[in-house]
Amino acid sequence: MSDNRLSVFKTYKLYVGGKFPRSESGRVYEVTDSKGKWLANAPQSSRKDARDAVVAARKAFGGWSGATAYNRGQILYRIAEMLEGRKDQFVREVADAEGLSKSKAAAVVDAAIDRWVWYAGWTDKIGQIVGGANPVAGPFFNLSTPEPTGVVTVLAPQKSSFLGLVSVIAPVIATGNTAVVIASAHAPLPALSLGEVLATSDLPGGVVNILSGKTAEIAAPLASHQDVNAIDLTGADAALAQELEIAAADNLKRVRRGDGDGDFDWSADPGTHRLTAFLETKTVWHPTGALGASGSSY
Repeated sequence: MSDNRLSVFKTYKLYVGGKFPRSESGRVYEVTDSKGKWLANAPQSSRKDARDAVVAARKAFGGWSGATAYNRGQILYRIAEMLEGRKDQFVREVADAEGLSKSKAAAVVDAAIDRWVWYAGWTDKIGQIVGGANPVAGPFFNLSTPEPTGVVTVLAPQKSSFLGLVSVIAPVIATGNTAVVIASAHAPLPALSLGEVLATSDLPGGVVNILSGKTAEIAAPLASHQDVNAIDLTGADAALAQELEIAAADNLKRVRRGDGDGDFDWSADPGTHRLTAFLETKTVWHPTGALGASGSSY
C-alpha cells in the first residue's frame, strides 16, 4: 500500500425530505475543532433551503402523525440501533466538536443512544398521561386525547452537539410532529451525520430535516413562516429568542423557550415536559345511550 495515499475527506450535506442536497446557495463555511483545527466544510443554508425543509416537513406530517404510536416507537428504536453500529464515528465527531476526550465523548454518545430508546418507549404511553376520560354532567362520554401540533422548527443547542441535539429532536417526532432542525452553528457535523442515520432507519423522508449554517439567518424565515406551527428556541441567545418570538406571534405559533443552553445539564432525566410541549388536546363528546325501561345509561 502506498504511503502517499491521499485521505478521502467527507462531504457533509444537508438532510431535507429524505435526501442530501447541498445548500441551494452553493455556500459553505469552515468548521473547526475546539483548538481551531479545520475539520470540514459544512453547507451554509439559505432561506430557500429553510422553505424547502418546511415543504418537506408538511408533506411528511400526514403520514407520520397518522402512524400508530407503536410504529413510531419501533422506528425511534431502530434509530438507536443504527447509532449503536456507527458509535465510533460519532464518538470521534463529538470529541472534535466539544473538545472532549475519547472516553467522555463515548459517554455522551452512549447517553444520546439511550435517549432515543427512552423516547421510543414513550410514544404509546404519553397519551395515557395527558389524556383520558373527563367526568361530565349528562349521559355522555367526554374524552381528551393529545394530537401533534404539526411542523416544528427546532433550534438545536449550540454547545451540546449530539446529546442536546437528540434531546430536542426525539420528543418532537415521538409525539407525531415533523421537524425542521437548525444544527449548532459552530458544531454541526454530528447533526449532519445524524441525517445519514435517520435516512437508513425507516424514518419517512421529511419527518426530520436538518439544516446547518448561521442560526439567526435560517431561523428568521422559519419563525415567520405561515406553515410552521411551533418553534423551540433552545439554541437561540436571549436577543435572537426575543426577535423570533415576536415573529412567531404572527400566526400564533406555539413557542417553547430555551433551557439556558450554556450550562444546561443534558444528561439529567429529561422528564415528559418536552413530549407535551408540542401536543394539542382534542376533546370528543359522545352520547352514552340508554338501557332498559329505567333509562339507566352505561
